[in-house]
Amino acid sequence: MAQPITTRERLLLSVASFGPLGHLPASGTVTVGLVGVPMFYLLHAWPAAAYVAFTLAFTAAAIALHDWGDRLLGTKDSGLLVWDEIAGFLVAVAFIPFTWRLAIIAFFVQRCIDIVKVPPAPWIEKRWPGGWGVVGDDLLAGAYTCALLHLLIHYAPGVAGVTA
Repeated sequence: MAQPITTRERLLLSVASFGPLGHLPASGTVTVGLVGVPMFYLLHAWPAAAYVAFTLAFTAAAIALHDWGDRLLGTKDSGLLVWDEIAGFLVAVAFIPFTWRLAIIAFFVQRCIDIVKVPPAPWIEKRWPGGWGVVGDDLLAGAYTCALLHLLIHYAPGVAGVTA
């Protein structure tokens, strides 16, 4: 018989799921849209070092929360826990100027790459232990997205909605 969930554990699960967002259908996509895009807007003007420090701290917290939450729930990559999605999106928009067009492009590209699991994402997800594997595949999707966004800005700034 499973141990009852304590108040502290319930609180941590609420944090790890961004409250009700982790309970919704397509919770990762909804969370990136409702949390990730506003975070992009708020953080885009931060100095690069501060952005990197925040993203690293957020990613470390995501790894810990997913590791702990999946053990508590008896799952691997529970849809209830959504910090991995935000960590991946923070990587996707790293050093990208904010425009609404780029935010929308980043959202769709990152979600597609994450859902499709472009290699070696499946390998990372299966082989890396606990929260590392859960968050690692999202970070890779974010890195692919970031590279594509930088190419878009460089080669087609008008499409990206930025001025040359």
